Amino acid sequence: MRASVTAGRLSGKAKIGVRIGRVVNKYKVAKHFELTVEDRSFGFKILKEKVAAEAALDGIYVIRTNVPKKQLGTADAVRSYKGLCEVERAFRSLKTVDLKIRPIHHRLEDRVRAQIFLCMLAYYVEWHMREAWRELLFADEDLQAKTDRDPVAPAQHSQEALEKIVERTLKDGSPVHSFRTLLQDLATVVCNTCTTRGTKAASPAFQMVTTPTDTQHRALQLLQQITV
Repeated sequence: MRASVTAGRLSGKAKIGVRIGRVVNKYKVAKHFELTVEDRSFGFKILKEKVAAEAALDGIYVIRTNVPKKQLGTADAVRSYKGLCEVERAFRSLKTVDLKIRPIHHRLEDRVRAQIFLCMLAYYVEWHMREAWRELLFADEDLQAKTDRDPVAPAQHSQEALEKIVERTLKDGSPVHSFRTLLQDLATVVCNTCTTRGTKAASPAFQMVTTPTDTQHRALQLLQQITV
């Protein structure tokens, strides 16, 4: 911008000010500069003291809660705050990723409450399925580490989780799944209604379930272990 003003391509205090406003509003940096605007000149100075003060606080945040410290310690307060990402994932799962619940416009209070209940119930089932299938998914199975590690330090995957991410296979050689791909795999287990071919009279029908693979069999076993 200063080059444009110097070259005469941009002039007028008002026009220069409008162009400056676009830049500082886009990058949110107005507090870090001292600006000098004239009809045919434009200059700026970086306020190094303010930049240094901002850099000293970069990445630092404050968490405040009204829960007594005896019930929720400092570390647990941070863990609870970081747990909000699970809430965000739940909303994303409800709307787009897994459950894909379409918008329904209600006017009656009972119907609004009913829809919210059904949405929460659906995600409750999904959450239990995800927890039961951790060993089959790209998920960390070391849940104890979440309660013991420094809540401020960056989260670290366990060695087992890293191996699943890199190798993309489990120890038995079967592929590691996402929640969606595992559901797609299980969808291939079907119940077929069969009849005997070549008989004159209508023979009685019978049903046969396709034989599940080892991965499908393990996934179904894990679901049966869910307790609520």
